[in-house]
Amino acid sequence: MVNVSQTFLNRAKNLYSTLSETERYLVDYIKQHLDTIPQISIVKLSEQANVSTATIVRTMQKLGYSGFTAFKIHLKDDFDSSTEFSIVEKIDKKIQEAILKNEQEVIKTIQLLDSGTIEDALQKIIHSRKIIIFARGFSELIAKEMMVKFQLLGKSCELHDDPNIIKTISKKMDRKDIVIFVSLNGKTEELVEAASNCQVNGVSTLLLTCNQNSPLYKLSEISLVGFKSEISYFPEYEVRSRLPIQVMARIILDAYAIRTEEKFT
Repeated sequence: MVNVSQTFLNRAKNLYSTLSETERYLVDYIKQHLDTIPQISIVKLSEQANVSTATIVRTMQKLGYSGFTAFKIHLKDDFDSSTEFSIVEKIDKKIQEAILKNEQEVIKTIQLLDSGTIEDALQKIIHSRKIIIFARGFSELIAKEMMVKFQLLGKSCELHDDPNIIKTISKKMDRKDIVIFVSLNGKTEELVEAASNCQVNGVSTLLLTCNQNSPLYKLSEISLVGFKSEISYFPEYEVRSRLPIQVMARIILDAYAIRTEEKFT
């Protein structure tokens, strides 16, 4: 049993005899290069010490750490007076911020959802002849998953992502069908035009979005709105997280699967 309060050097000393020859070599290498460990990744250490990343992970676990990063965080506590190890704390805080951002998007999106609206959407989907999904950009990945899963559940479903095809098909929709729009900001021109065509022709529409103040939201019959964090780790590109959209899509799919199962039991 590893004493979690022990320092790395004490752990290495007490457990040295239980390690393989390669693991001992790695421990000796780390002891000789402690001042550079905080600045390098597991891949870099693997290259410099000429051992596999699997060996590094296995050695860390034998010493009582969950992994290489956990080992570096504990090293900071072991050598708290050393400025070299302050970088570990900074990196760990940034990762925690990223985790919190995603957690907030999921939790707040679920809190925003209304069970009555979900039920209305389900009834529209269940009683439709066919589902047509319109999506553009990175939202297409979520839309494709939805299409495949609806098809697996025996529901006729098709996906369109080409702007011209979206505009054309939206003018010829059957009122027995339902259109699902997947759009993060709800401003994509061809989707807005398609929603307008559906509204004119009396075709039911369901929107998955994170923008309640958008033209697509105003044109859609039923809308599920998720929470979008203002933080972006890709500020130079329009590639904001679709996690809230994915959460809503999963809920709709799971709910539909439950309804389908109830129908045949």
